[in-house]
Amino acid sequence: MGDVAVLFRIYAEEGKEESVRKEIADTLKPKGSQLEEVAFGIKTIKALFVHDDAHGSSEIEEKLRKLPGVKEVEIVEESLV
Repeated sequence: MGDVAVLFRIYAEEGKEESVRKEIADTLKPKGSQLEEVAFGIKTIKALFVHDDAHGSSEIEEKLRKLPGVKEVEIVEESLV
């Protein structure tokens, strides 16, 4: 088994994008994260996680969804490393 890289796009409540990004960094320790402006002032958070292939991405997705201020979470890309 190898490692899997998963890129998530996280939609936060308006105006809370930076605080949600900080919470993700502090609690879930992604390999990296950044704010991305989508359109018309709408911002999303992209966060990259690398985990063992034996563990599913759904565990990380569930933890992201439970964070305060998170409205929606989607997997943008998933690949073996």
